[in-house]
Amino acid sequence: MPLTDVDNDLLRRCLNHQRGAWNDFVDRYLGLIYHVIHHSAYLRSVALSSEDVEDLAADVLMAVVANDYAVLRHFRGQASLATYLTVVARRVVVHALTKRVSHPEMQLGNGRAVEPEDKPRVERGLESIEEVQSLLKRLPSRERKVVRLFYLEGRTYEDIATALHVPINSIGPILSRARKTLRASARARRTEK
Repeated sequence: MPLTDVDNDLLRRCLNHQRGAWNDFVDRYLGLIYHVIHHSAYLRSVALSSEDVEDLAADVLMAVVANDYAVLRHFRGQASLATYLTVVARRVVVHALTKRVSHPEMQLGNGRAVEPEDKPRVERGLESIEEVQSLLKRLPSRERKVVRLFYLEGRTYEDIATALHVPINSIGPILSRARKTLRASARARRTEK
């Protein structure tokens, strides 16, 4: 999906520190960030309180603004801004959830507190936007559109059915087939490396 004029303008305004740009960015993408948080927690069977969700959303937003919007400056426009931000948000959230589940608090070693040497490894697979795009290209057109709308834009089944003019009861099976294809493609890529 190409970068929309609205997103292009929003990026330009944020990177130029224009008044109100950050508020517009948050208004446009906070729902997507919440969707990524809830979906990532659901997939990992991690229960989150509303405070946890707010903290994770703040972590994602802090990652976006860190180092003078470095995340936005690295955006190449090869996908939609929503797709790119989904990958960024997922990385931040998965890292935080992984730390939470594995409890990497200070551990005792020889009677003193030490940092664990091996940090928990974040799930691999969707490491970069290029890899996401490559995997999605392996899906048939309709499945690719459904996956983008559901996972990357946080749309509901009803929204997807309306946008693509397909029966609502076909969305679940389409997503299921797409997940199988993507898992197989991701496994094949990992064995190739």
